[in-house]
Amino acid sequence: MVNETDRVASLPITRQRSRECAAAMVDGMTQSDHDASNSADKAFVHETAKLKSLHFSMLEIQSSMYKAKPFDLRLQYTRLMMGFLMLLPDPRRIAMIGLGGGSLVKFCHRFLPLSRIEVVEINPDVIALREQFCVPPDDERLSIFQGDGAWYARRAFTRPIDVLMVDGFASEGLPGPLCTQRFYEDCKRALSANGVLVVNLHNGKPNFGLQAERIRRVFGDTIEVGEELIGNCIVFASAAPLPAHAKQLGLSRPTALASEAWPQLRPAFARVARALVRAEP
Repeated sequence: MVNETDRVASLPITRQRSRECAAAMVDGMTQSDHDASNSADKAFVHETAKLKSLHFSMLEIQSSMYKAKPFDLRLQYTRLMMGFLMLLPDPRRIAMIGLGGGSLVKFCHRFLPLSRIEVVEINPDVIALREQFCVPPDDERLSIFQGDGAWYARRAFTRPIDVLMVDGFASEGLPGPLCTQRFYEDCKRALSANGVLVVNLHNGKPNFGLQAERIRRVFGDTIEVGEELIGNCIVFASAAPLPAHAKQLGLSRPTALASEAWPQLRPAFARVARALVRAEP
């Protein structure tokens, strides 16, 4: 989510496995989960000659893409979120809570060819727009389904994942169930031994400090990379101690990343590297 006023998993997936997982989630969801899904915000698309954006209101952009380059990461915060590759350069299982316009999904699917990706999105209107944003169809490496992200982190993983990306903003900000200490504890349990959690927060929201502190409480050391003033703040946390050499990886292309994608990420990785230096004791 990007404030317009500021700046106008996975398992080795098969289609059958995806259907089974989605069905299990529906069976396990509580009535309040279903109610939250049914009352989800109505998403809509706004287009200009060059851009296509996903909104819940005209004041905030949830996702945006260049029509001529639909697989590029247009918004800076999405490029910063890819900084997980500095901590884990060759992820095999990536899970995402929140689909939005699919910018991160598209990028990872195209430019991390060895990664398997699973996405859970609570809002069926958002999923229905996936083709408008050039999100590829489900295949042996990609599975997208409707469900509650907090429930998913708590119970849907039967094998550890390498990277869990949380970008679940709705019109009122990050939903409450994706901000609790229990949620972050569930996220940590879902990760592999060296797994990385990446959370998109907003430093202009009243509960930003509490959310960031809960992540630190669960994971210990974290890295925060945010806007200079008010805007998105990306928090990285690892199930293992942060690697001492990670800041050096900001200078070279991660091993799993396709070479044509590296120019998009290099400036963002430099910012993550500087944050790593500041986080050193």
